[in-house]
Amino acid sequence: MTILQAIVYGIVQGIAEFLPISSTAHLVLLPWFLGWQDPGVFFDVALHLGTAAAVIIFFFKDWVSLILSGFTDIKSKQAKLFWLLVVATIPGALFGVFLDKYMETFRSPILIGIMLIIMGIILFYADKIGRRNIELEDMSLKNSIIIGFAQVLAIIPGVSRSGITMSVGRFLGIERDSIAKFTFLMSTPIILGDALYHLMKVLKTGSETISIAPFAVAVLTSAVVGLLSIKFLLSYLKKRGFKIFAIYRFILGAGVIAASFFIK
Repeated sequence: MTILQAIVYGIVQGIAEFLPISSTAHLVLLPWFLGWQDPGVFFDVALHLGTAAAVIIFFFKDWVSLILSGFTDIKSKQAKLFWLLVVATIPGALFGVFLDKYMETFRSPILIGIMLIIMGIILFYADKIGRRNIELEDMSLKNSIIIGFAQVLAIIPGVSRSGITMSVGRFLGIERDSIAKFTFLMSTPIILGDALYHLMKVLKTGSETISIAPFAVAVLTSAVVGLLSIKFLLSYLKKRGFKIFAIYRFILGAGVIAASFFIK
């Protein structure tokens, strides 16, 4: 892993983790397209530590307020949102650990291309028919449970955690920027937990060597780009919808399927 490769991976992770375009798909397709060696689990940990840092930094004040309210002012709207996030996080955490060993099963480029297109259609349709009448503070327990279970599908590369949760949120009538913020808040413990879980596994087994410089560069790059991506999407969704991301998914998915006949 070179420093340049670490920067490229960090940029891709920082963008794709938060936009509804599937970071897992992009991290699988990047070495496949460019002919690079698979960077391995330890480098994947670096990328996710970076994006975990990004979402923690961006929403730090929100999390402090949510946690304090959740335990000291249980009747407030902030406390309600905190416990809804806890409920929504549980399915992703449990199924993530249980299904982790099956991840390699879904890494076929053709499957990824198909899922990019399918989720593009779902994202476009959900946004088109969404009623846009539920704001973040009006989220219900039912909605949080549904969204929490929906994110389990993100284990399939091409689906995207933000893509599936934002699509389901729009189907439920939640405002675009509200479901985006809920998704980002919900993803905070999931991304961090996933990175730490795999870090512990790698350190315990000693299956991979550690290259400090590329690791640090990947963490820093994915964190900086992740911060910019979060800020961009929250601002973008206040005025526009998900159409551009659906179009991107169609183009990339079609390109991946076509390329799969030529790239081994």
